[in-house]
Amino acid sequence: MTHAATGRCTCGEVRFALTDRPLYTHCCHCTSCQRETGSAFVLNALIERKRVEVLAGVPQDTLTPSDSGNGQIITRCKTCHVAVWSVYSGFGPRFLFVRVGTMDESSAFPPDVHIYTCSKLPWVVLPEGVQSFDRFYRRSEVWPEESQARREAALAGT
Repeated sequence: MTHAATGRCTCGEVRFALTDRPLYTHCCHCTSCQRETGSAFVLNALIERKRVEVLAGVPQDTLTPSDSGNGQIITRCKTCHVAVWSVYSGFGPRFLFVRVGTMDESSAFPPDVHIYTCSKLPWVVLPEGVQSFDRFYRRSEVWPEESQARREAALAGT
């Protein structure tokens, strides 16, 4: 299978590949993401689960609390415990939010949108012209048609 991009955890035990470009890349500034990552924000490349191939290792799922009350599944390496992706209840198990920092070429996945900027740290400066929202957004108004079509196909199981 052709790989669009590859990634790994810090120790290299878990290696994976994306078989296509992500649907959309979020830079989330919510306080939960700040706490979970120990950083000012998290970069997540949203992609269909069927387009992520585990090349090595057996990643481990951990259910963590979330502000929604539904929890979030964070998938980590069992050895170094680095988070490689998450499943958010709002999108469901057919979609993964791959941590951009785990990608071998992470610069290839700049954020398409900044979300939850209402809790953005004051010293983080967003680039001019970038899409940003105080909280979330309407997918139908923001995503490109191709990404919306891929999302619908994944939800339909095709």
